[in-house]
Amino acid sequence: MRALLVVNPAATTTSARTRDVLIHALASEMKLDAVTTQYRGHARDLGRQAADSEDIDLVVALGGDGTVNEVVNGLLHRGPDPERLPRLAVVPGGSTNVFARALGLPNDAVEATGAILDALRRGGERTVGLGLASGTPGTDDAAVPERWFTFNAGLGFDAGVVGRVEQQRERGKKSTHALYVRQVVRQFLGEQSRRHGTITLERPGEDPLTELVVAIVSNTSPWTYLGNRPMYTSPKASFDTGLDVLGLSRLSTAAVARYGTQLLTSSLDRGPHGRHAASLHDLSRFTLHSKVPLPLQMDGDHLGLRRSVTFTGVRRALRVIV
Repeated sequence: MRALLVVNPAATTTSARTRDVLIHALASEMKLDAVTTQYRGHARDLGRQAADSEDIDLVVALGGDGTVNEVVNGLLHRGPDPERLPRLAVVPGGSTNVFARALGLPNDAVEATGAILDALRRGGERTVGLGLASGTPGTDDAAVPERWFTFNAGLGFDAGVVGRVEQQRERGKKSTHALYVRQVVRQFLGEQSRRHGTITLERPGEDPLTELVVAIVSNTSPWTYLGNRPMYTSPKASFDTGLDVLGLSRLSTAAVARYGTQLLTSSLDRGPHGRHAASLHDLSRFTLHSKVPLPLQMDGDHLGLRRSVTFTGVRRALRVIV
């Protein structure tokens, strides 16, 4: 087996020594080419090269969710073709690692590497569905390039939080859960439309959902983790179905306290709920429109402001090692 290992040297939870140990462990089981990313988007370029290669069987992403997202977008640059494309394995090296943990992998890089090697020996893999976001035809965002996401996307409040966290990290702050909590508070205090939202969700054959403040799109469950605590916005979301959406139409102080408590106590049986919460399950295609430009995030990566985004749930898009 020939494999490409994509290494993010800035991965927050792995040291250079740990990465060397992992590389040696993987190289003992396969013909391994290890490449360290040098710039934003490099992992995507490497994934694209692997997809176009005729002799790479496996791509291993060593890094956080952002690195995984780039690799996936590179692998799928011509579209999904699970039987032809290299398989993907993920070694978690970020602060949260939602995709790897949703696949059932350990959150420790060394343990996850051992689990991946065991899976390769026994032929353990699954084909997962992914989300695809694109500019909506006939809108100002029509020319925005398509982008795949592995576990979640969001328009509005949660994407604003992600943008604030990225700004803090660019200033040298370490990515911690406390940092995220502080930015949630600051985003809430600065939210202009928390009582009357600007987002409309449209889907074929159904009445639109209007005046949403935030729309959280899930390709799997949980939505994210706070430390070791999973947080579920759409508990029924799965890699084997379409996309799920949680839409909130009110973010008053009382509503934030209520939904925050519900998130902290959420489970596979129940997520946020109430009069101003709408939950949709297993959607194949829908569009989010906003009256004003709002921040968009995918897999925890802030992608700027958008007024209209069309989402597609693509089943059986990529083979992963589990």
